[in-house]
Amino acid sequence: MPNVHGGPLYHLQETRTASPSQRRYRPLHRRAHGLVFAVLLLAPLPASSQTEQDAEPPKALKQLSLEELFDLEVTSVSKKPESVSKTAAAVHVVTADDLHRMGVLSIPEALRYIPGVEVARVDSRSYAITARGFNGTVANKLLVLMDGRSVYTPLYSGVFWDVQDAFIEDIEQIEVIRGPGATVWGANAVNGVINIISKSAANTQGFLVTGGAGNAERGFGGVRYGGTFGPRAFFRVYAKDYDRGPSKLPSGQDAGDASRMHQGGFRADWTPTTSDGITIQGDIYGSSIDRRNANPTELSGGNAQAKWMRRFSDHSSLQLQGYYDRTKRDQPSVFGETLDSYDLTLNHRFAPAARHDVVWGLGYRLTSDDVRNSAALAFLPPRLTHRLYTGFVQDELALSANRLSLTVGSKIEHNDYTAFEYQPGVRLAWTPTQQQTIWGAASRAVRTPSRIDRDFFVPGQPPYFLVGNPNYDSEVLNAFELGYKGQPANELTTSVSTFYNVYDKLRSLEAGPPLLLANGLEGRTYGIEAEAACQVVSRWRLTVGYTFLSLILDVKPTSTDASQVTQEGDSPRHQAFARSSFTLPHDVSVDASVRFVDELRNQKIPATTVCDARLAWQPTKAAEIAVVGQGLFDSSHAEFGKLNTSREIERSIYGKVLCRF
Repeated sequence: MPNVHGGPLYHLQETRTASPSQRRYRPLHRRAHGLVFAVLLLAPLPASSQTEQDAEPPKALKQLSLEELFDLEVTSVSKKPESVSKTAAAVHVVTADDLHRMGVLSIPEALRYIPGVEVARVDSRSYAITARGFNGTVANKLLVLMDGRSVYTPLYSGVFWDVQDAFIEDIEQIEVIRGPGATVWGANAVNGVINIISKSAANTQGFLVTGGAGNAERGFGGVRYGGTFGPRAFFRVYAKDYDRGPSKLPSGQDAGDASRMHQGGFRADWTPTTSDGITIQGDIYGSSIDRRNANPTELSGGNAQAKWMRRFSDHSSLQLQGYYDRTKRDQPSVFGETLDSYDLTLNHRFAPAARHDVVWGLGYRLTSDDVRNSAALAFLPPRLTHRLYTGFVQDELALSANRLSLTVGSKIEHNDYTAFEYQPGVRLAWTPTQQQTIWGAASRAVRTPSRIDRDFFVPGQPPYFLVGNPNYDSEVLNAFELGYKGQPANELTTSVSTFYNVYDKLRSLEAGPPLLLANGLEGRTYGIEAEAACQVVSRWRLTVGYTFLSLILDVKPTSTDASQVTQEGDSPRHQAFARSSFTLPHDVSVDASVRFVDELRNQKIPATTVCDARLAWQPTKAAEIAVVGQGLFDSSHAEFGKLNTSREIERSIYGKVLCRF
C-alpha cells in the first residue's frame, strides 16, 4: 500500500532532470534578468545620496556577547518584543552574524544547527524541514513566515522550500519557535514557527556586492543598494542570481537536477513621526529546475507587503499589515498551479490594568488556487477560493513583579473546510534570578485540511486509485512543555526544553478501492532539546546541541491503514551538533561545525556525520574573502528519500567575495 508522503504526492516536490539540450533559460528568466538590470539602474550613484550612517562594513556584523544573545529581543512568541531568555517557549535565534560566519547561501542551510529542527536536503533544490517530528517533502506541521508574511501553501499545508529565498545579507535574524505557536499565529503552527526577519532599510545603506563559485554552487552573486528619499526615509533595492549543479544518483552518476534562480526586490522604511513607522517591501523571482528526460520545472512569483505601526507607549502599540503573494509552478505533464493570496491583519497591544499586558488581533485571508490537472495527479475542483477569518487575544499577567508571569490566550478561526477552530494556550514563566528562567506551557493546536486531504485524486478509470476525503477533519495536537534557560556564568549559557505531544485525527490511508485519505491515526511524541554556548576565551566560542525524539503512531480500531505508521521512521531519534568560531589576529576568522543525524529507518538512510567549515580574511574593512566547505567528510551522502532511489548531496567547496562601499 503506498505511503502518501512518498507516493503520488511526492510529485508536488519532486523535480528531476532535463537533457542538456533542455537546460536553457525560459522567457521567465529573461524577464528576471531584466529585473536585475532594472534594479541596478534604479539605484542612484553613491555620491548622490546622503545617509544618516556610513556604509556598513563587514566588521559591523560583530559577534554578540553571550549576555547580549541571552537578552536578545524576539517578537514571534507573542507578537510583542520580549527577551529570549524570559519567554515561556523553546526559542532559538539565528543572528545575522551566525548567517555570515556559517557562510550559508540559502535559508534551509541556516536552520541546520538548531535543536529540535530537522533539515534534510532531498536533492539539488528540495528540502524536507520540520520541528519535533513528522518530516517529509510535504511536511505540514510547521508555519514559516518572512517578515510576518506566511509562505504556507493551502495545497498541502506546508512550504515549497525551493522558492523561499532572500538576500542573506539583508536578514536581521531568524526566530525559531519549537512547539505550538497557534495561540497567536493560528492553524498549522502545530510543531513550530519560523519567522525570517529582514533588516530595516536604514541599516543597509550604501552598496554591497557579493559573488562566488564552486564545484556544486556553479555561480552566485548579488547586488544591494541602500539610500534615502527624504527625512527619516530609507530604501534599498537588491538583485541576486545563482546557478546550482545537480545532485548525484546512488551510482555516482549525475542526477541532472541542476537549477537556476533570479530574484530581486526592495524595501522602504519611513518614520514620518516619532510614533509612526511605515514599511513597504516586495520581491519577484523566476527559477528553472531540470528534470530527467522531460522539460524543466518553471517556477515564478512575487509579493508586495505594506505595514503601518503606531507606538503609543512602551506597552501600547497598533499595527496594520497587508500583503499580496503570487506563486506559479509549472511541471510539464505532471502538475501546474497558480496561487494568489491576499492577507490583512490588525494587532493591538495595550495595558488595561496594572500587571496586565494584552495583545489582540483580527485577520482575513483569501487564497485563490488554480491547478492544472494531469494523468499523474489531480484536484477536484481544479479552481478553488478559500477564505479564512481569524481573531486572537492573549494576556500576560505579572503575578509577581519581575519573577512570575502567567500568559493565557486563544486563537479562534473560521475556515471553509471545518468552520470554527479554537486553539487556546497557557504559559507560565518563573524567573528566580535575572540569569534563570523556568517555564512551562500547555496548548492546543490544529492542522486544518489542505487541498490534498479533501480534493486530491489520482486520475484513471473509476474507481480511482487514490482520493481525498470531503469529510477530512482537522488534525489536533495537545502539547505540554517544560523548559529551563540560564546563564550560570558570563561565559556560559544553557537551554533545555522537554515536551510531550498527543496527536489525534492524523492522516491515514484507508484500504480501497479506492484508497481513501482519512483521520484514522493517533500518536504521541516526547523528547528533549538542549543547547549550551561557551565563550572559551575572548576569541573562541563553542556551541553544542543535542536532540532526542521519540515518535509513536497507532492505528485507530476503525482504521484499515497499514502504511502511514511508517512515518515513525522519517525523523531521526538522535541529533547532535558542535559549532566552533575562532576570531584570529590579522582579521582572519575560522568556523567549523560538525553535526550527527541518526538513521531514518523508514527512508533506509543510515546515520550520518557531516562537517562544514569556513575560512575568511578581511584585507580591508570593506572587503572579505572566504572559502566555505560543506559535507567535508564524504564525497557525497544521502539525507532523505528511499536509499535506492535517493539523491546524494556531493561535497561542496566554494569561494565567496563580499565588498561594501
